[in-house]
Amino acid sequence: MTDEPADLLIRAAAVHTLVDGEPPQRAVAVTGGRITALSPEPDGLDTLVGPGTEVVDAPSATVLPAFDDTHTHLVLAGHSVHGVPVHRARDLAGFLDLIRERAARTPAGQWILTTVNWQEVLLAEQRMPTTEELDGATADHPVLVRRGAYNLVLNSAALRLAGITGATEAPPGGVIERDAQGRLTGRLINRATELVERVLPRPSLAERIEGLRAASADYAATGIGTVRDCLVPVEDLDVLDAARAQGALAVRVRALVSGFAARTAEQVDALLDRMDDWRASGRDDDRLRLWGVKFGIDGGFEAGALEEPYQGQPCYHGRLLWEPTELLAAVDRVVQRGWRVGVHAWGDRGLRVLLDVFEQVLKHRPGLPSGTLVVEHGGLARAEQRARAVALGIPVTVQHPLLHDGALTQQRAWGEERTAALFPLREWLDEGAQLSAGSDFPVGPYGAMVSVWGMTTRGTTAGVVGPEHAIERAEAVALHTVNAARLTAEGAERGSLRPGYLADLTLWPVDPLSCPVDALRELRPLRTVVGGLTVHRS
Repeated sequence: MTDEPADLLIRAAAVHTLVDGEPPQRAVAVTGGRITALSPEPDGLDTLVGPGTEVVDAPSATVLPAFDDTHTHLVLAGHSVHGVPVHRARDLAGFLDLIRERAARTPAGQWILTTVNWQEVLLAEQRMPTTEELDGATADHPVLVRRGAYNLVLNSAALRLAGITGATEAPPGGVIERDAQGRLTGRLINRATELVERVLPRPSLAERIEGLRAASADYAATGIGTVRDCLVPVEDLDVLDAARAQGALAVRVRALVSGFAARTAEQVDALLDRMDDWRASGRDDDRLRLWGVKFGIDGGFEAGALEEPYQGQPCYHGRLLWEPTELLAAVDRVVQRGWRVGVHAWGDRGLRVLLDVFEQVLKHRPGLPSGTLVVEHGGLARAEQRARAVALGIPVTVQHPLLHDGALTQQRAWGEERTAALFPLREWLDEGAQLSAGSDFPVGPYGAMVSVWGMTTRGTTAGVVGPEHAIERAEAVALHTVNAARLTAEGAERGSLRPGYLADLTLWPVDPLSCPVDALRELRPLRTVVGGLTVHRS
């Protein structure tokens, strides 16, 4: 308790502190960016009201900590802000019309890019557009259609600028798709996307900052206060730094630098040298912090590495993107420098191989701090793999929104049984796993309560899948708050509401822990506060 007047005082029906054993409070005071007092009575902190205090009377509302999205892609969201909004289309005709409309007001020769948060299975035709169809929308502009981080479709003009012809071979770990006649479809997958990334025009710094401003504000509008961005190009650290300097980051950012292009020891070392320069410059603070490096052991929906073959493809088991010995060497180089590593693993074979790698790293470097090695997704986690992760003390980030949007695509590739087995949250928690939750936007939608809804109902675009893996609401909230702060080693100052903790909190019109479960899906906060500053109000 303090006698200093509060900057912000909220009186509410319930303040869920998420402190073990502590009943709901009724009032919370904030001063200087931190929580200074809590009271079980709504008027219990009225002595802290001063001439400059903002008092929020919300007798029917509920306060919770602000949520973390522990695996998302804010940088991609910032890029996507000004793209053609193809995520609004419901069929290919509408999809192509949106591109045609943008072309009509874009000078010839300029690139046309789309938003990234859409799934082809949600279109009536349930497929990607082709080069020929994109050419029909415009032949005067290079067009790049991006779905998620690792799938692109190009029109003919874009293929020419990227230097991709029928004779072009895909780089290791990439796919240049061809139809049954061997003709280019325009689709590039995984590392093949690098062929076009290098020729794309770079937006100005001002454009990048405004994209991050808009995207981070939209995260905050869903109740997110901190994002763990799991695919930050190392050069974009300077962009994030500039955005922070201009007050354009509405949320806290924990950045994982992309290691996908670092395949040799020299490339890994060059990446780490730039990260060490950042660390030496002292630019980390509680708004923007460099967390570590992101690698990927296998692909996603259509390329996750499985022990058993894909449905209808008896000779196809997905793809490992690394030789295990090479990934082991790369991870070891990273942790040797004192950085952490998060590795994408989607299929059960991918997860098994990754745990082999992590186990060898831990044997080689005993005493690594907890949380140095993290499994990102761990989608198809079998019982023996869960047991190994728990025994090794390896945290796992899970993302129901990814399953929500991708269930139909995954069912086509893996079948209904394996798709329903994804993200066995009930088992993970019962077995003592260190879990935290996120979205994997743009593959899934970001948002605090849409994720809680999904983890508690197992609802997806394919209906309810794997209901036996559902968890309780309080558990789902903890994965985004208390557990999430523990993952980033910030549990001593974030994740729950205690005096002295950072004032990151959300105010909800109803109590998310007791309202009808279906209300969670569209529930948005009345207010999101980060560091004592209101970054969103409805």
